[in-house]
Amino acid sequence: MAVTQLPPSPEIRKLPLYKYVDGVRWLPPFSALDRYAVIASFDSDSDTPSLEVHSVSPSKALALASAPAPLPSRVSSLKSVSFAQRPVVAASTRAGSLHVMAVNPMDLSIEPAAAAAEGLHAGGASCVDLADGGGDCVSVGEDGRVNLVSLGEGRLRKARVFDANGLVSYTAAKWASPSEFATGGYGFSLHWWDRRTPGGPVSQFKCDRIQEKASGIVHSIDIHPSRKHTCLVDHRGPYLPGICGGNNSQLFYLESGWVRE
Repeated sequence: MAVTQLPPSPEIRKLPLYKYVDGVRWLPPFSALDRYAVIASFDSDSDTPSLEVHSVSPSKALALASAPAPLPSRVSSLKSVSFAQRPVVAASTRAGSLHVMAVNPMDLSIEPAAAAAEGLHAGGASCVDLADGGGDCVSVGEDGRVNLVSLGEGRLRKARVFDANGLVSYTAAKWASPSEFATGGYGFSLHWWDRRTPGGPVSQFKCDRIQEKASGIVHSIDIHPSRKHTCLVDHRGPYLPGICGGNNSQLFYLESGWVRE
């Protein structure tokens, strides 16, 4: 019987950074040879939060690729996508503001793509997610607010989709299509939203239906990219193939239609 060769163990390198790291994301690749990461850092000595682009090389240490971009408060959530043929980074802060920054592919400098959106949340946003293409961003928070922010013509247009006034707390969000996204939060529940249907979520799913538990927090949601455009809303709710994870060691894969509550 043939013995299957085990894959080599991953090589782990330490890349020292003498600051607190509040978030890190890969930037969309500029070429096949270069790898860059955007890091949300906090220097406790100078009380300075910032965004930094670092080059990551297997043979070298982490290297700062451009001057840091200062922020008014520490970052609570960070996402990056490619928009208009350049990397775009969305960073929410603990002060409740949202900053959309563009990375110049030539010198890797970080510049605001538009003026910051202030006062989106009472406190920091728990999660932000950029839609494919980078033109739209959803932000959610433990204050119960769900916001949509669109980038266009050098400015951010913000709209509050929902405000639960703290009765519901959101901790995770994920785009599923240009018009639909999912959110999760306390109580291990998932909400499905359609921006074409204002007023609140079009459907919801409580994971306690599976294990008869009402405790837990959804901290991450992912939706398979090959299936995101097949979501249909009918009398049973949207069809959402996806995965969500919580803080009570539970992982759920959703393949069947949701039931509207």
